Amino acid sequence: MSRVPFICGNWKMHMTVPEALALVDDVIARVASMDGVEVGVAPPYTALHAVSKRVAGTKVRLAAQNVHFEPKGAYTGEISVPMLADVGCQYAIVGHSERRQYFGETDAACAQKLAALHAGGLRSIYCIGETLEERDAGKALEVVGRQLLAGLEALEPDAVAEQVIAYEPVWAIGTGRTATPDQAQEVHEFLRAQLTQRYGAEVAGRMRIQYGGSMKPQNAKELLSQGDIDGGLIGGAALKAEDFAAICGAAR
Repeated sequence: MSRVPFICGNWKMHMTVPEALALVDDVIARVASMDGVEVGVAPPYTALHAVSKRVAGTKVRLAAQNVHFEPKGAYTGEISVPMLADVGCQYAIVGHSERRQYFGETDAACAQKLAALHAGGLRSIYCIGETLEERDAGKALEVVGRQLLAGLEALEPDAVAEQVIAYEPVWAIGTGRTATPDQAQEVHEFLRAQLTQRYGAEVAGRMRIQYGGSMKPQNAKELLSQGDIDGGLIGGAALKAEDFAAICGAAR
């Protein structure tokens, strides 16, 4: 089944509003003529509204870096799905390893967020991945398989098919280390097999599984040429429009 690759830049805690606008304008110009690839950016909350206006009418999608599962309430510092929809987001990142590591985000919390996003008409980019210790202990597939199914468990099959999975080996995020194409493909193939077993081949065949561990222009083509890698969740390279656009071009 043909899947349109999806490259999304996670800007993390970078970019003031003027910096964000300058970056997204550059990205828009560089990817405007690229067919066959979906492109997204995930600015910090403070820049979402301004960036949303810039990407309106372009091919660039808007994503948030996190979301709360309740629609409103006494949750100081949190942002709800309706708020993200109101500002123009189409996606939200859920379960990023930094959220799991620094803020205690659990698989159960991720499942609530995925369900809330679906109910609110947004899609998730659901992040899963093993630590170096888990990989060295031979538990990588066990860990990502558990995370995958736990996060999706509240969704019906049709809703599952619309979500995006991002496999991000924790040991390859921001370290300069990257899983080899064979290592990445092994996990992606395993994840699709798990999806097939739980939801059927049609749903598994529709789902896009990004790779999210230090993808850059130098390794993007080889990673993206693997049969089950359907794009990338890009960190550091997303902060330079030239590098980000090169990755988008490699995904075409």
